[in-house]
Amino acid sequence: QVQLVESGGGLVQAGGSLRLSCAASGRTFGSFAMAWFRQAPGKEREFVAIESWDGLNTYYADDVKGRFTISRDFIKNTVSLQMNNLKPEDTAVYYCAAGLSPTRSPHYDYWGRGTQVTVSS
Repeated sequence: QVQLVESGGGLVQAGGSLRLSCAASGRTFGSFAMAWFRQAPGKEREFVAIESWDGLNTYYADDVKGRFTISRDFIKNTVSLQMNNLKPEDTAVYYCAAGLSPTRSPHYDYWGRGTQVTVSS
């Protein structure tokens, strides 16, 4: 069982940065792939980034490559998403997810409640 809580969202201007954090609780955190998804109003939830269960592999959606970085801290049981050079189209609710089967589709075993990111132009 894993519980996830996101934080760090807010309002920033285009070109600015935010760092999202996801705090995980559960004794099997190290066995899960961790991912970030986002969902804008009226749109489907979309993949943003994944880090493998062992922290050795990361994958990003094409439109965030070079701007976003996912990382894990296995001691603190957290996963972060550093977002740089933010664009208005990055505006969405960002969700942390955990699962035994890494995927770019929103089929994860556990989800956080989300944190709002708003980028003004």
